[in-house]
Amino acid sequence: MERINPPELGKPSGFSHAVVAEGRVVFLAGQTALDASNKIVGDGVVEQFERALGNLLASLRAAGGAPEDLCSVTIYIVDMEDYRAHAREIGAVWRRLAGTEYPAMAGIGVARLWDEEALVEVQGFAVVSV
Repeated sequence: MERINPPELGKPSGFSHAVVAEGRVVFLAGQTALDASNKIVGDGVVEQFERALGNLLASLRAAGGAPEDLCSVTIYIVDMEDYRAHAREIGAVWRRLAGTEYPAMAGIGVARLWDEEALVEVQGFAVVSV
């Protein structure tokens, strides 16, 4: 996998501008902070992000992949100001669970998610070596 960050776009922080990969494509459904009984857990955006990312990575592992195989991740965010206020903590969660090889990423503000209590949803795709 090759992460491409052209200097004319400025240095990215917590994402890559582009990712080139060859292998088996794994599309990962959007994950929220649902536990095994389908209940949203976590009082705040950081706790919910940790659970949502953990759920996404569990799906990726079940498909034979690992965090470094992530090519693209989209984060849907209900309260952008709250998310940005906790960006350092969320970044620390990302590094702890997924490492420091960043995929192409987008953060999108939304009015609400499928589960009303959900504050974030994480969706992505990966390319796993064959």
